[in-house]
Amino acid sequence: MTTSVSAQTVISSVPLIERAKLFGNPTRTGGQLSPDGKWLGFIAPRDGVLNVWVAPIDYPDQARPLTAEKTRPIRSYFWSPDSKQVLFVNDKGGDENFLLYGIDLIGGEQKALTPFEKTRVQILGTSETIRDRILVGVNNRDPRWHDVQELNLSTGTLSPVFQNDGYAGFVTDDQLKLRIAVKSRPDSGVDYYRVVDNKVEAKPFTSVDYEDASTTSPLGFTTDGKTLYWGDARGRDTRALLAQDMATGKFTTIGADDRADVGGGLINPRTGKVEAYAVNFHRNEYVPVDDAVKADLSFLKSRNKGEFFIGSRTTADDKWLVTFDPVTAPSSTWLYDRRAKKLTELYTARPELVGAPLVAMESIDIPTRDGLSMVSYLTRPKGTTGPVPMVLLVHGGPWARDGYGFNGYHQWLANRGYAVLSVNYRSSTGFGKKFVQAGDRQWGRKMHDDLLDAVDWAVKRGVTAKDKVAIMGGSYGGYATLAGLTMTPDAFACGVDIVGPSNLFTLLKTIPPYWEAGKQQMYRRMGDPGTPEGQALLKERSPLTYADAITKPLLIGQGANDPRVNIAESDQIVAAMKAKNIPVTYVVFPDEGHGFARPANNIAFNAVTENFLARCLGGRAEPVGAALTASTAQIKAGGVEDAAATTSGAGS
Repeated sequence: MTTSVSAQTVISSVPLIERAKLFGNPTRTGGQLSPDGKWLGFIAPRDGVLNVWVAPIDYPDQARPLTAEKTRPIRSYFWSPDSKQVLFVNDKGGDENFLLYGIDLIGGEQKALTPFEKTRVQILGTSETIRDRILVGVNNRDPRWHDVQELNLSTGTLSPVFQNDGYAGFVTDDQLKLRIAVKSRPDSGVDYYRVVDNKVEAKPFTSVDYEDASTTSPLGFTTDGKTLYWGDARGRDTRALLAQDMATGKFTTIGADDRADVGGGLINPRTGKVEAYAVNFHRNEYVPVDDAVKADLSFLKSRNKGEFFIGSRTTADDKWLVTFDPVTAPSSTWLYDRRAKKLTELYTARPELVGAPLVAMESIDIPTRDGLSMVSYLTRPKGTTGPVPMVLLVHGGPWARDGYGFNGYHQWLANRGYAVLSVNYRSSTGFGKKFVQAGDRQWGRKMHDDLLDAVDWAVKRGVTAKDKVAIMGGSYGGYATLAGLTMTPDAFACGVDIVGPSNLFTLLKTIPPYWEAGKQQMYRRMGDPGTPEGQALLKERSPLTYADAITKPLLIGQGANDPRVNIAESDQIVAAMKAKNIPVTYVVFPDEGHGFARPANNIAFNAVTENFLARCLGGRAEPVGAALTASTAQIKAGGVEDAAATTSGAGS
């Protein structure tokens, strides 16, 4: 297929959106209100690196930077309960050894609160009534398990609370007491134990079998500790929201939806009571539990600024932070005054995209060959109606999902002339436990069939033509790309693999030690490397096994420090292709891990990608320019010219 003249003409008339506007640093993002309501925190560039800034809530333009990271962007932070500090986590070069740091709002003194090497911190408990301490988990003693420690935020002192020798996690209450310990079973189920005075009872008070383990777990206590909320799929397919009376053990159903799992909710900051819950089927919807926030949700929905998401709420619950996402314009964040029913705009995340030719996203249902239904999202180039080349953009996980909303990759690829299709294939989460388990031991088989069925759907409906489809994705999406080009070598015109595993046996062998608790569940879902049957299955489902079948152009991107998908995963398949003189372009970033956090690196790889796709599918591309030299990219296979301007490089 070649794109019709009319479609080409329409696409060429649409202004090209610069990569940097989509993938460079946002102007502001991640807004959070301080609990006392006096301050607005957000993430914004400081000398080109994302840092935390603060501003008086009434004067958001008087913002000042609070942190001074020089290399690694800060992507996650939160306020201390007393509003005196901002706490954030960061790693080094993508190694995912996230440590916790604190910086005083007044005085700006930054402290390393978990100053350990090769350690990953977990935030286990915060309190509405105890504001100078929190509970954290650190795995500096045994990398497999997180010991519980109490962190004094004023002094930075860590005090041991519980030595963990085998528990996957804990549930705490508002008094910062351990109430529940979580333990994985050898059969992939989960046991839940009461904890009294930091001692775990001998027998679990409830157990969850494997079939429910991925969709059932305690969510947290009310402030008074009398009610425990559960996300619970026992006895049903989709996860419901239940409340358990801790005195009687009785469960009450708060909310449920047969279409999709109940997700996060709106929790009263003082009582801890759930006032609304969210259901994300095609789109995210808030459902009020009672009248507490019903009028607020109705007011926000009536503003018609697109999908809305509620972020932080002050302790007094008089102010909320609300983000509106219209999809065809950049998202904006607003201060909502509940008493006055008034919205005040605080910032637009990417103001440089205001007025850009952004396009709508369609939510659709695509049937599989065996009768399942996949919630999917399609974005088409602006103004086109007929068939155009398509990129099948596969999400990672695979135990995750795609959703509706502004998507930089969809907008970028559509602007370059491609239809973009994202599919929630079997194993994707959010649509009930049966849909997740339909993907068990189906890597490279029924999970891959789902992707092929989605392409067939798009071809039959005139979205694209069969010989003009690329496959692209990260993590599991990278695996799907490699599977597509090896196991079904004629199904796609080319592929872009980002940190994708090529050898499932070595993937499971090199997973981080702190994944110990979930290891048996992964084995059950993928294949057990400790059994001959499992080893045979993993080899059969590994793209590396079929590397010599690759005939279509392949581009691979990898972070050298990736702890999830070790760089050996990409090295192996590149070596196998070189041995057979099969061309491949391979780009490695020495300061990245599981994906590319630094904008310069992300922009560089996307520069290579869009020029790769242009030669493969016939779309348009912004010239590479200085994108590669501004990054740390290392071309490990294929020359610089190949990475920048051709579909594949010489296998040298």
